[in-house]
Amino acid sequence: MARLAQWFAAALVIGIAAAAEGESILTAEIGRQNNQSLFWGPYKPNLYFGVRPRTPDGLWTGLMWSKVDAYGEVQNGFRYTCEQGEHAHGYGWDEFDARYGGIQTIHDKGNQIDITTSFVKVPGGEHGGSWAARIKGVPRDGASEDMTTMLYYYIAQDGQGNLLVETDRAEFGFAGDVTLKGRSKSLGEYTLVITEGKGRHPTTDHDLAKWRKTDTTLVHTLELPEHELWQAKAAVFKLLQAAAMEIQHDYEEDNAPFPWQVYRIANSPGHGNAHVVQKTFQGEFEFDVIFSSDSAGKQLASSDVTRETKRTSELFGQRFSRIFDFKAPFDDSKYLKFGKSMFSNLLGGVGYFHGEQIIDRSYAEEYEEDDDRFWEGAAEARGRQKAAPEGPYELFTSVPSRPFFPRGFLWDEGFHLMPIADWDMDLALDVVKSWYNTMDEDGWIPREQILGHEARSKVPPEFQIQYPHYANPPTLFLVIEDFMEQLRKFNGSGKAKKETLSQEDGLHDAHLKNTELGESYLRNIYPLLQRQYQWFRRTQRGDVKTYDREAFSTREAYRWRGRTETHCLTSGLDDYPRPSPPSPGELHVDLLAWVGLMTKSLINIADALGIAEDVADMEKNLEAIEHNLNDLHWSEKEGCYCDASLDDFEEHTLVCHKGYVSIMPFLVGLMKPKDPKLGKILDLVGDEEHLFSPYGIRSLSKQSEFYGTEENYWRSPIWMPMNYLAVKQLHYFATQSGPHSQKARDLYIRLRKNLVNTVYNSWEDTGFAWEQYNPETGAGQRTQHFTGWTSLVVKIMTMEDLEGKKSHDEL
Repeated sequence: MARLAQWFAAALVIGIAAAAEGESILTAEIGRQNNQSLFWGPYKPNLYFGVRPRTPDGLWTGLMWSKVDAYGEVQNGFRYTCEQGEHAHGYGWDEFDARYGGIQTIHDKGNQIDITTSFVKVPGGEHGGSWAARIKGVPRDGASEDMTTMLYYYIAQDGQGNLLVETDRAEFGFAGDVTLKGRSKSLGEYTLVITEGKGRHPTTDHDLAKWRKTDTTLVHTLELPEHELWQAKAAVFKLLQAAAMEIQHDYEEDNAPFPWQVYRIANSPGHGNAHVVQKTFQGEFEFDVIFSSDSAGKQLASSDVTRETKRTSELFGQRFSRIFDFKAPFDDSKYLKFGKSMFSNLLGGVGYFHGEQIIDRSYAEEYEEDDDRFWEGAAEARGRQKAAPEGPYELFTSVPSRPFFPRGFLWDEGFHLMPIADWDMDLALDVVKSWYNTMDEDGWIPREQILGHEARSKVPPEFQIQYPHYANPPTLFLVIEDFMEQLRKFNGSGKAKKETLSQEDGLHDAHLKNTELGESYLRNIYPLLQRQYQWFRRTQRGDVKTYDREAFSTREAYRWRGRTETHCLTSGLDDYPRPSPPSPGELHVDLLAWVGLMTKSLINIADALGIAEDVADMEKNLEAIEHNLNDLHWSEKEGCYCDASLDDFEEHTLVCHKGYVSIMPFLVGLMKPKDPKLGKILDLVGDEEHLFSPYGIRSLSKQSEFYGTEENYWRSPIWMPMNYLAVKQLHYFATQSGPHSQKARDLYIRLRKNLVNTVYNSWEDTGFAWEQYNPETGAGQRTQHFTGWTSLVVKIMTMEDLEGKKSHDEL
């Protein structure tokens, strides 16, 4: 508890001042401590290891390395940004807590080395405390003990501030530690030390050794334009090119120096906004990077790093076993290691992003999508290039995949936060608030947040522009409703605290333990949820009246804007088959289901907040949605829900492509245990000739003419988020009284096993989680290191084991 005591030992002067202005001491102090404990982190998830604070103008750092035993290895083996490929057999966080730190392992097959980065945070002072990283390298099995590795640690100061090398310069570099001193508005004064470290250095009798000693640390200081500062790899390559050019005219091929002698940057330390620190080791090595905030008092040392790393690991292990209590048959030690890796990589993928994003606010007439061939007109409007940068925005979010999608995705984020909320509800709520801070006055949130030049460098230009009429599944509602339900339980159990602030109170769940804080959050977020809800209902409304459709309500019908002939990217289900050709008279059942989810969540939240008028209004909306799901989208013949379109006579017709779309009302919890339609939905889910497989539920029926065709993105593969929702609903129906509880129980048991083993087996074989899984083999495929929503497997392992238990009706 010592570290918690440090966080809560700060004086309450700030809280008292806030209380004088109408805010409670408790709320102010917890808010301050929360910001302090989350201030620093590996918040550049696009890098193998990149540390930055949650502020636009601050110090950030990144690690690079390469094997240099042969020419060409620097070019081909240089590591900095996370990349897909065969060069690695898994990498990522083995343990990670955003409050304290963790341990990451990178199995670099290409460079024949395993690199471990241990990251710890030590609280204190007024600027987010101090932090340290230990970088350790161990040659892999089969590698030469004398293999040579070059490492480059890039240090940059964004915005205004001072950063300079304080250690006196030696002739050939620095023989011991290197110390940099800095100062900025957000960080105050600070010290950054790169220790000498441990490890052998390569030696040779070659005459270059006289002036290119490898047992020293080199530092090259740069002053870069702000828009180039993020391009660390390019900056280092320029220095390496200059080093090679310096000697290339003096040596022939038969007497060429060793590569590690050539690729030694010029030692030129000084004052600038970027510093490249280079070290060269032979075999195993270890060194520390230590950041000490002057306001924290005592500077950290390597002994502190050792102690804090051990303590962080112990705290993580204890907390993980308590929070994620895996149930049979997944209570074996191998699943514990797997679960820790999956969750740690999800949480370790949280990043802080800042910058402008590109938005088309032309509101072109074609974007109404009312014409017969509306997708062609919309494409022409997009081609007029009316987009412009807006911002800057900032976003605190987890990412789907560090190598391929290192940015914020709206509908992914709700799924990301489900396991995170179990571990750290306060952090999850911080992320939710960050997303809603990017919402405009109309209630629109950009579905893909690509903030700044660095984030855009990973995105093709055609996908960079965001459109204010494009929606995305509102999965953040799932997280907020779960928080509200947990808050109610805490209140009901008598565990809630109101005006207490003890050293034992962790920041992971302060919003649950303190009633005032939790209710305050709900009251502040509720108007934003309502604004987004009304935006959905206004901008995504479908047409019932024009086509004389028979329905309970003429208002509760919806269609995704942004359709093309082959894709509906805004739905999140990209190439899933839809009515063809597209029609302005289309109605999409999955969108109606999502609006139903929002309505149901808002009813519960408004009820918890005592807003009776809103409850009454939204209960009417929900009733209309439930009726319209049946009136407009249920096919008794097909036994499922279907998208609707118009036939040749412009009359209402159903277009049924059995798969995720056709079971969406079930997945989002809009069906009742005794609903006669539930039996048919469960039949479809459990039919191996349609959706059920030994590896999970397929995205599209095997019987569909579109199964496995074209891009085959959502046309057969198994996706974890939809399967997680299915497992959750099956468990609910298995434990409720109704005619289908036994069927739901059997499907729950089988599906839960299938999903966990699918993800585990592929992780064991490849070292990675994957974006999706093959329905015929169970193999992971598409995007590698997809530790976003695939990490929901951790929650599935904690779910109740119903094997051998009777169903509700049997009891």
